[in-house]
Amino acid sequence: MKPLKITLYAVTIFLMINLTSAHADGDVKKGKRIFKKCKVCHSLKKDAKAKIGPNLYGIIGRKIATSAGFKYSKAMLATDFIWTEEQLKIFITKPKKMFKRTKMIFPGLKKKKDRDNLIAYMKSTIK
Repeated sequence: MKPLKITLYAVTIFLMINLTSAHADGDVKKGKRIFKKCKVCHSLKKDAKAKIGPNLYGIIGRKIATSAGFKYSKAMLATDFIWTEEQLKIFITKPKKMFKRTKMIFPGLKKKKDRDNLIAYMKSTIK
């Protein structure tokens, strides 16, 4: 009986690890709901004009502060990198922590799941 318990325990851990990593990218439907907080200021449509904030279509893989038609803060203009998922997750956790003088007034998303879901939705809008 003891070897059976150990085997079941090992199988359970294996499944938990693999199922968790399979969903690590986030839930697109939940991300779409979360984006409702963002869409007042941002768009995810290709070639859409900037609103209060820049268009976020295709932001992952794009150089920071390069969305057409938006006047960026000096803090963002002074930075030079390409947005990655990880950098975007750090930014949306607490924008003012990454850029002290950002124009973005959004306080951030505290829950990792919310950030993962939002990124999954943003990625799903790329056509």
